[in-house]
Amino acid sequence: MSFIPLHDIRSAAHLPAQDLHPTLDQRRRLPPWFKVKIRQGPDYKDIRHTMDRLGLHTICEEGRCPNLWECWNARTATFLILGDICTRRCHYCAVTTGRPEPLDRDEPARVAQAVQALGLRHVVITSVNRDELADGGAHIFGETIRQIRRLTDSCTIEVLIPDLEGNEEALKTIVAEKPEILNHNIETVARLFPAIRPQGKYMRSLTLLDRAKRLGSRTKSGLIVGMGETPEEVRGVMRDLRAIGCDIMTIGQYLQPTKQHLPVDRFYHPDEFATFKSEGMALGFSHVESGPLVRSSYHAADQAS
Repeated sequence: MSFIPLHDIRSAAHLPAQDLHPTLDQRRRLPPWFKVKIRQGPDYKDIRHTMDRLGLHTICEEGRCPNLWECWNARTATFLILGDICTRRCHYCAVTTGRPEPLDRDEPARVAQAVQALGLRHVVITSVNRDELADGGAHIFGETIRQIRRLTDSCTIEVLIPDLEGNEEALKTIVAEKPEILNHNIETVARLFPAIRPQGKYMRSLTLLDRAKRLGSRTKSGLIVGMGETPEEVRGVMRDLRAIGCDIMTIGQYLQPTKQHLPVDRFYHPDEFATFKSEGMALGFSHVESGPLVRSSYHAADQAS
């Protein structure tokens, strides 16, 4: 069995398994429950080939997700649309920040082709922030949903959207296409927003989720812990999300993607994640996915049922 240091996910995705052995020092950086099994099976290779052939991006790679091998081998992946360069600089996020390329108008059709070719039963579509666009790219989300539905009627669709700078009409553009789940990640607690998400606002994110729910969407949000919050602040976010009727929540451990990013403040024990899950279910969430390696799209297909 081979294991990889989680901060090397992006570069390792293209390497043969024998090149993925971390040093002993690298293994000691993380608690013992952080291990990722390397397995490049046929489904992994099929997804890799399809993404390369169609010129598509995944947040699995751009965000250095530790579950890439598990998810791709289970034939699930999260598409990243609107390019791979973000206009924001959140201090925990591995996605490249800068000036985005012009919009790729054919991208929605190619995403739909990939979904059809891979025979996906559930697909998650997310994006970088495109604050230079009047609608934040909402029309591309809408067109992607339409193109997927044009080619297949057997795949459920989840969109993981940015805050759209609070643009209600942009949100309506996406909601009008009736994705099965509308996800927007809150990411951190209100106190830490100015330091960690300087271009975002806690209440703006809550308002977006509230509006989506009022428009008839099944809503979802995610929280990353270990960035300086307290357990009670985590519970406060859970209560805030339930107060606006959020249906599904994910809670996962923050892992520093590079030395230039925010350092980990603390590692939560798996028992603490189990407690958050039970407390969330008691609050009334229909599903809570909570664990050290949980990310927003982890086991997303199971949540759509």
